[in-house]
Amino acid sequence: MSRSIPEEPPADYRLLVPRDWFRVDLTQKRWRGQLKTFVDKEFAGSGSPAEVARETWATLRNTVEKGLSHGALEFFLRSDAPEGAGLSASLLISWPPTPRGMASAPEGFAEALAHRAGPRTDVAIIDLPAGRTVHVRGETTLDYHVLMPGDMGYFHLAFSVPLSGTEGPMGNLCDAIAHSLRWV
Repeated sequence: MSRSIPEEPPADYRLLVPRDWFRVDLTQKRWRGQLKTFVDKEFAGSGSPAEVARETWATLRNTVEKGLSHGALEFFLRSDAPEGAGLSASLLISWPPTPRGMASAPEGFAEALAHRAGPRTDVAIIDLPAGRTVHVRGETTLDYHVLMPGDMGYFHLAFSVPLSGTEGPMGNLCDAIAHSLRWV
């Protein structure tokens, strides 16, 4: 049974993310504190040098600041890796500002992304329950650019799975998270 996609712009979205992923709300000024809490928790009692924690903090902060310049809304982090091995996965959710009605069709957008993608990156147009989506799969990244109802542009789910890559169970979990997207 297929669910229809609304024609009017959504008021919000819903996404199922596992409980063990740490959420940072980027719409609030307190995101730096939330990010610091995550880093402190991950490195508490790990025996890793303080420098590793500082580098992790700086990398995550830079990711968020870059994301904020492109409409980032939320950042989810998962770390179940051995001491100091890094994040096993992350998800940056954003809605890049696009004037209403100015987003290109999925075919044109996919073509533009394919020209910029590396040789081992697959770009395809897929149908998610939330709508037509330009899907970009690299070795360690998964991007879903979901065309929003009401000509509001593309909603972006950017997954990073640096330890296991996108072709394993973690990649499958990221796919399932993306397929859970619903408009409210």
